[in-house]
Amino acid sequence: MGHMRFCFLVEEHYRNDGMPLAVVEHLRAAGHRVDVLRPGADLLDLAELVRSGKHDAWVLKTVSGGPGLGLLESAAAAGLTTVNDARAIRPVRDKAQAAVVATLRGLPMPRTWAAADPAAFAAIGARRYPLVVKPADGSSGRAVHLVERPEQLAGLAAPADGGLLIAQPYVPNDGCDLKVYCAGGEFFATRRTSPLHPHHPAVERPVPLPREVAALAAQVGEVFGLDLYGLDVLLGPDGPVVVDVNDFPSFRQVPRAVERVADAVVRLARTGSSWPTPGAGHLLTDTAVPDTADTVVTDARAAR
Repeated sequence: MGHMRFCFLVEEHYRNDGMPLAVVEHLRAAGHRVDVLRPGADLLDLAELVRSGKHDAWVLKTVSGGPGLGLLESAAAAGLTTVNDARAIRPVRDKAQAAVVATLRGLPMPRTWAAADPAAFAAIGARRYPLVVKPADGSSGRAVHLVERPEQLAGLAAPADGGLLIAQPYVPNDGCDLKVYCAGGEFFATRRTSPLHPHHPAVERPVPLPREVAALAAQVGEVFGLDLYGLDVLLGPDGPVVVDVNDFPSFRQVPRAVERVADAVVRLARTGSSWPTPGAGHLLTDTAVPDTADTVVTDARAAR
């Protein structure tokens, strides 16, 4: 097929980040044209960018609340292809909204309360403690607190930007999060030290992906309409629980991550979906995963 043209919106926070820039270089090496814009740093002719329609797809790597999302949504409103779908990003960036969507669609997520003042969480019954409290627009484990007793709420600060905090009952676990990454219908799992257990050594390593978690990860993609995404899962006493969803994550520890992300971007620009043909792949369960922990799931929808 012919070469394509992409517009990457890479915010300043990621100006030296390996993932988006390495994907750009991979696409260029394959002969595609890639324009890189930096919302918040470059002078952007907004009308010309959208009206020209010269890009086959727009790709956004943004921080929460960054200036690029509005531009991506404008491109989508003009009928242009965006990665991820612009309608899918804001609901997962707002963890309060994500919790509502997840609950309404039957995803296993802890009960969630939202408040601007952490003192308001004192009204939550003591039997719900310990609580995990974090910013509704947080990322990368920032400002995540384990609150054992209501009196500890006084030590938490309200968000400086006037945003919301969310509180969820703590899910008993072994001190590690299961990180699941999806790139173009292929799923990969790693175990990473939980930000709630900073006294444990910070480690992330590839691990086998249990079948039920693969099915859950596919369901998350369908519910939120994401193509490139990650989720944090805790293996609780009642089964896997989703505690966070991220659009365009780091894909740390994913084999050939740059190639896989680039391929997914090209496929989505050409077909409207980064997923391969249903049934084309296979599932390697937690009892049959190669030592390299390479492709753990291909077309995870087949696991459902």
